[in-house]
Amino acid sequence: MSRIITISREYGSGGRLIGKKVAEKLNYAFYDKELIDMAAQESGLAPEFIEKSEQNISSGWLYNMMLGSSYAVGTTGSTPGSSNPILPLADQIFNAQRKVILKLAEEKPCVIVGRCADYILSSSGKFNEKKLLNVFICADFNDRIERGIKYYGLPANDAKKIITQIDKRRANHYNTFTENEWGNRKNYELILNSSYFGIDAAVDIICNSAVID
Repeated sequence: MSRIITISREYGSGGRLIGKKVAEKLNYAFYDKELIDMAAQESGLAPEFIEKSEQNISSGWLYNMMLGSSYAVGTTGSTPGSSNPILPLADQIFNAQRKVILKLAEEKPCVIVGRCADYILSSSGKFNEKKLLNVFICADFNDRIERGIKYYGLPANDAKKIITQIDKRRANHYNTFTENEWGNRKNYELILNSSYFGIDAAVDIICNSAVID
């Protein structure tokens, strides 16, 4: 039986809702935005900063170029040119989230949404692959637009552009910090189209797959 389920998803596909329903049905812990506060405690960065920054940057060096520095401001006292440069902010955030995800997965059965959790856990060497179930949720683009407008409050005129940009940021983030390609079928045990199956059927499929020995 899978102890950890990761949910990667296209924006507007209902992936977060599916993950939450799966956790409720299996009586698993559920982690999504909760990871922001945990990563903040781990890194010492403000939760608001992590929430604003995650997935809005493609790499640490690019982000810090935007800040006008090759180094992030931190607490170790290192300065540009020193022998112990501080990691770029993007890397600090990723490393903090990685530590949190590994710790949570070791503690109890859970569902984790996004944040490269599928790669982090699969590549860690700490988990039997039969204990991991990595899922990617996609949906037809028009359905994603409709969902974005109805449930996420996206402006109708800009919904298509916003969804495309968010997916691009997610792909850039994933492709930068992992050795895999976001959405590539080789990285997941399940890829489900929520437009075809619907939310509840997708939940049932994931739950049934999680209990396969």
